[in-house]
Parts: sequence; C-alpha cells; structure tokens
Amino acid sequence: MKKIILIEDETSVVSFIKKGLQENGYEVSVAFDGRTGVQLVQANDFDMVILDIMLPEMNGLDVCKEIRKTNQHVPILFLTALGTSENIVLGLESGGDDYLVKPFKFIELVARVKSLLRRSNGVSPQEIAEPEPDNEYVFQFSDLVVNDYTKKVTRAGEEISLTSTEYKLLLYFLNNPEKVISRAEILDAVWGVNYELGTNVVDVYVNYLRKKLDNQDDNKLIHTVIGMGYVLKKP
Repeated sequence: MKKIILIEDETSVVSFIKKGLQENGYEVSVAFDGRTGVQLVQANDFDMVILDIMLPEMNGLDVCKEIRKTNQHVPILFLTALGTSENIVLGLESGGDDYLVKPFKFIELVARVKSLLRRSNGVSPQEIAEPEPDNEYVFQFSDLVVNDYTKKVTRAGEEISLTSTEYKLLLYFLNNPEKVISRAEILDAVWGVNYELGTNVVDVYVNYLRKKLDNQDDNKLIHTVIGMGYVLKKP
C-alpha cells in the first residue's frame, strides 16, 4: 500500500481527499500546518506528498524547498487555489513535480497521483537487483549512464543525485539525443503543460541539470540552440 502525506489546513478538503484516497487503496497521513508536514516527511518514508500552498506556520513553497533539502526523490503534488501562471511556476521551481488547481474533480486528483507514482516507480534501489548494462532500462550517452530501473545516474563513474523533475528532464533528453528540442516540447513532456505559461521554468531546470552534469566547460552535454531550444549532444 502506497503511503501518502496530505499537508492541508482546510478540514473539509482533508476529509474529502483522505476518504477518497483511502477508498482507492492508499494509506494517508495528514499534517494541518507546514512545519508539522516537514517534520513528518523527514521522519517517515512516504511515497508521495500532496501539498497546499496557503498553510499556517510555513507556506507550501517553503515546505517544498525544505523537503527537497533532504529528499530529492519523493513526488510532490501541489494543490492550490492560486491558479495563475506565476504561482504555478513558483511551485514547480520550488521543487514540485505537478500541480492541481482548486476546485478540482477527485478523478483528476487520482489520475495525477497514479501518474506521479508511476514516474517515481515506487521502488527503492536497495530493494532490487541492478540490471545488466545491456538491459533495456539502461541509457548511455558519452560517459553518462542512466539506469531507469534503479534511477541511478552516473557520469564518468561518479554518481549524481537528481530531483524527480531533473531526472524526468534528463530522461527526455536521452530519449531524444542529438535532436533540437523546443521549450514548449519540454514543458509538455516533462510537466504535462501544453500551453504557454510565459515562464522560464524550462531554462531554470535545464540550468539545474547542467550544473550537476556539466562540471567542465569543454565537456558539456546539454547545449543551447539560440532561438530554438536545447540539444543533448556529445562534446
């Protein structure tokens, strides 16, 4: 049974979501303020976080940032009544993986939950044997190796820790090597956003990924194509 923590201060919303998720087979814990939510996430092994933005003690954006300091991998879904492009982008840039604007239909919430849990695979690398190098799950590009079964990323033999969103972005590049990819394509594939936000969230996350992968100027893998987007190509 997947364990989800709901960090939300509206009791009616908590009751509605908790009951519905439990009926769908999930174990649900609740925190009614941001600070308690952070403490519970740090003390327990949750499979997913559902997080409101407007919270007492600590707002959801700060909660997300605090969680990401110690946990790069747990999927975080924002629930927010602040549905403007700016607020959505702030949520994504703080480390969130997806967002759902209130009011929402419960069937849509369940679909988002299932999608995020599928992406994260819900399997700890310590619990499974690593496939052989020629396995279909293993991607290799130059000296970069990604095992999509264990979610392990290495470059030149050095392991690299990525957030869930950074990992999805890298995997998208690896599935499209040498292809110039537009920002709109990346936004749609990685965030599931198929409309123009007028945002630099793609540039922000590409920059995050570059800092972790490309630590030498003469050995970069992710390149900017001015006016067009980005491309993964060998140095």
